[in-house]
Amino acid sequence: MTGRDDVRRLALNLPGVEEKGETYEFRRDGRLFASPYPERVDPKKPRIARYDQFVVRVASADDKEALLLAEPETFFTTDHYTGWATVIVRLDAIDEDRLADVIEDAWTAAPTSSKLKRAV
Repeated sequence: MTGRDDVRRLALNLPGVEEKGETYEFRRDGRLFASPYPERVDPKKPRIARYDQFVVRVASADDKEALLLAEPETFFTTDHYTGWATVIVRLDAIDEDRLADVIEDAWTAAPTSSKLKRAV
């Protein structure tokens, strides 16, 4: 099982990564590639950051679809992220080696557009 401090350590070990304050929001060249999932608990109140789930960038619609289909216990999405190059990862369902791969892939995808050419 991994946690938010594992995300921080893995992200900050990559070149050119900055964290916005101590928010667990990680950017490469100004582009967000990993951040806590902002869950909407009450429709009339602001979203609440969940540190047990992180939104991470993916390179393409195909990558997003592959993760969602192959590992649904680890990766999911919501209607809010339809059309965006992101997935949400459950930290309690991923080991550190796999998380390291996911963070590095998100870092690699960061300079590209966050909009997908096709919705998934």
